[in-house]
Amino acid sequence: MGVEKGDIVQSANGRDKGRALFVLDVDDQYLILVDGKSRRVEHPKRKKTKHCVFLAAGTCRLAQKIKSEERIANSEIRRALAAFAAGAGETTGGGL
Repeated sequence: MGVEKGDIVQSANGRDKGRALFVLDVDDQYLILVDGKSRRVEHPKRKKTKHCVFLAAGTCRLAQKIKSEERIANSEIRRALAAFAAGAGETTGGGL
């Protein structure tokens, strides 16, 4: 699937189906996911890769922070996902 840290995926199965999430880490066949609201940085979701759909490569400043393992706030995640959702119809990636 080729999902990396900082990418945005959509949950395909489970209670969070259809929700966009940032990938905090990739662990063998699992992804460690956060959305800043129900899945916060303090308690990320561990989900199998096959239960997620790749949406966009992380190119925003937040994705760079995730890749370099800097400290991130839940509000930053919520803001970045809202910007992505607002521009999801565009091919530029929603200003991320």
